[in-house]
Amino acid sequence: QVQLVESGGGLVQAGDSLRLSCAASGRTFNRYTMGWFRQAPGKEREFVAAIGWSGGTTSYADSMKGRFTISRDNAKNTVYLQMNSLKAEDTAVYYCAASNRPLTMVVVTAHSTYDYWGQGTQVTVSS
Repeated sequence: QVQLVESGGGLVQAGDSLRLSCAASGRTFNRYTMGWFRQAPGKEREFVAAIGWSGGTTSYADSMKGRFTISRDNAKNTVYLQMNSLKAEDTAVYYCAASNRPLTMVVVTAHSTYDYWGQGTQVTVSS
């Protein structure tokens, strides 16, 4: 069982940066593919980014490439999402998720890939 707790959300202005964190419980964090998703009001939850076990492999949604960076610190059981040049359309609840399968063997964009989900953290970008 893995518990995920997101933090770092808040209210920022367009163009600002924000770093989200997701702390995971458990002793096998380095065997989980980690992902970030987001859900804006009235919209479906969408894939943002994913990172493999060692952190050496990442995947991004096309609209986030170049602005968002996913990383992980296995010693701290934490995955991060650095978000730069934020836009109003980035406003959403951001969720982290964990899958106990290797990134290269799953469809990282699919909700069903992930076995565990956090409660989410709100990011609001004012224009």
